[in-house]
Amino acid sequence: MKLPAIFGLVALSGVIGVAADWPQYRGPNSDGSTPDRVALKWPASLKQVWKVPGGSGFSSFAVAAGKCFTLEGLDQKEMLVARDAATGKELWKAEVGVANYGQEGGNAGAKGNEGGDGPRSTPAIAGKVIVTINADMVVAGHDEATGKQLWQRDLIGEHGGKNITWKYAASPLLEGGIIYVAGGGEGQTYLALNPQTGSVIAKTGTDMITHATPIAATIGGQRQIIFYMQSGLTAFEPKTLKQLWHADFPYNVSSAASPVVVGDLVYCSAGYNTGAGAFKITKNGLDWKAEQVMRVPGDRPLANHWSTPVAHGGFLYGMFQFKKYGDGPMKCVALPGGEVKWEQQGFGPGHVVLLGDHILALSDAGELVLVAAKSDAYTEVARGKALEGKCWTTPVVSNGRVYVRSTKEAACYDLSK
Repeated sequence: MKLPAIFGLVALSGVIGVAADWPQYRGPNSDGSTPDRVALKWPASLKQVWKVPGGSGFSSFAVAAGKCFTLEGLDQKEMLVARDAATGKELWKAEVGVANYGQEGGNAGAKGNEGGDGPRSTPAIAGKVIVTINADMVVAGHDEATGKQLWQRDLIGEHGGKNITWKYAASPLLEGGIIYVAGGGEGQTYLALNPQTGSVIAKTGTDMITHATPIAATIGGQRQIIFYMQSGLTAFEPKTLKQLWHADFPYNVSSAASPVVVGDLVYCSAGYNTGAGAFKITKNGLDWKAEQVMRVPGDRPLANHWSTPVAHGGFLYGMFQFKKYGDGPMKCVALPGGEVKWEQQGFGPGHVVLLGDHILALSDAGELVLVAAKSDAYTEVARGKALEGKCWTTPVVSNGRVYVRSTKEAACYDLSK
């Protein structure tokens, strides 16, 4: 992937950080990390830049060139909403689909969601085109300035795909100027698309989707696109979609957390008694191999319901829990053994991102928490209330500002000093 746009050096509480865009789900490198930083000391009340009412949904923000984009559930429709990143002012909105997630009796006020609560997928910014995927598996490109649809590709109607319970939730992956998605049928499950036109660059494979977003990573000097599907993990060469390796991993009901790469290890996890596993990836000549080196079954201690952990220093940090709304723990987990080094209750199934040697968490109750990425003990650095409503979304950091949203509102905070 091209390096993120760099705006300059920013002094943050004595630490020099690099300000960067956040163009897609889980950041510029699709791994939940960014070269951006926030201050280590926060005021009693967070410095609010803006806060606005918002539609429902678990879609995160994509931020670039002074604008932020997300999907919101408004009037029973999935809407792509563009805002001025500095003020929160709505610039435009465009309908991308119907807000129906396949479960009768959805109740956004319940602890669970029973098929309610709005869009799950996060847009990707590919230059002047915003790429979305709706719940009914239609991928589309929109003009960044106006929201006008430029193209669309129906994974069911055009590619023989099939949806799953709670419908499509994965986000488009932007890597090297190409969009990668899964969802087609036989021989075309995996698709590489031109984000400017929607044309197919490559297609291959036969598998069934999960709710997990693919990632891009480098293993053994080879950049690869890794999907977590119902058969397990499969990695491909970028652009050509030539398969590099596959690892069997059992699927049950839903897999929503993305894979995580730590050196030559690939970690994956799910709830519904699936548990966690890790695979060591090696190459001998032209042949790749995935060897399972860890397997922890069940919903404790390592189930990731939909919250993807981040990796730092050979450890994973994140929300390892299953249906622990409001009180579920953040944990530090060692690889490859899977030992829990510490855990701290009170986060629920929120999300984390990595800022250097610190973890920024957004709890499902709307609190932002900064935690030192240390394996010896839970060390909280700062905390502040950010949002009302259910927060099952990933926080976004761009240019020292944190962009967050819930099922009720969206907000931006200046944590740069």
